[in-house]
Amino acid sequence: MIVLKKILVATDFSEPSEAALAYGREFARTFGAQLIVANVVDDVLTRVYGADGFVMMDPDLQRQVEAAARRQLDVVLDDEDRGALGAEGVILTSNVPASALVAYARERGVDVIVMGTHGRGGVAHLVMGSVAERVVRTAPCPVLTVRHPEHEFIRPDALVAVTQA
Repeated sequence: MIVLKKILVATDFSEPSEAALAYGREFARTFGAQLIVANVVDDVLTRVYGADGFVMMDPDLQRQVEAAARRQLDVVLDDEDRGALGAEGVILTSNVPASALVAYARERGVDVIVMGTHGRGGVAHLVMGSVAERVVRTAPCPVLTVRHPEHEFIRPDALVAVTQA
């Protein structure tokens, strides 16, 4: 028997992340699990810029970046998510998103991570890497990656009601 109590959905607020959130919500409803939605923001205080290694030293900028991400999370999570699914929005600060997500999942005892993937290939993948790939390789739990668009397993509630009638 599969038991899921905590579902972590990683979001960068893109279309693939929206698709991952749809899956995360459905898993949370089906298993009666808590939904945790996490966004990783850059740690601008430790990020090195330019060839001369300039480091930003404006703590207010970091607060602004985190506040903007918090506002986006508040838009993504609705009252039903918070009430029925015990949804929680989390802002993680790191320049290595995969490591931050994996560490959070380990610390919180997450049962499954759901995340979108952009499906970059070739040079873009080589240069930018894949956060999803790194999470899959290092996560302490199963990881479901969702591409957008892809085959949809989740049907709108109205369609479910019509097919069951």
